[in-house]
Amino acid sequence: MNTKISETQDDLLLRACEVARIADDLRAQDVKVLDLRGLTSVCDFFVIATGASPRQMRAVVEEVNKQFKSDNWPFRQVEGSQNDQWILADFGDLILHLFQPEARELYDLEGLWADAGSVDWHEILGIEKDRGL
Repeated sequence: MNTKISETQDDLLLRACEVARIADDLRAQDVKVLDLRGLTSVCDFFVIATGASPRQMRAVVEEVNKQFKSDNWPFRQVEGSQNDQWILADFGDLILHLFQPEARELYDLEGLWADAGSVDWHEILGIEKDRGL
């Protein structure tokens, strides 16, 4: 049984931007959305952010999951929640990566996926950058 809901690419883009907003609202740093469409069949978007602590990183995943659960969005799995350096939350066509600063530098997903387009999620959601949070 396929649990993936049918969404248009615009809906998926908005959902990725919403994940970025949630991470930003919970004070994650350097929040990026990468558009992987056409580069891989694994997923369409990465949301990448740096957390100040494992607790903060888990809070971001929990909040995203809580908000998406009400939309019946398929939450597949979390990897690394016991690891203090990197948490990966798989939402099907959208994957959330939360890193401690050293791990983000080490794994360099932005460099690894340099061909991916960077999405200006602030502009898409119509919110100001540096909202003073």
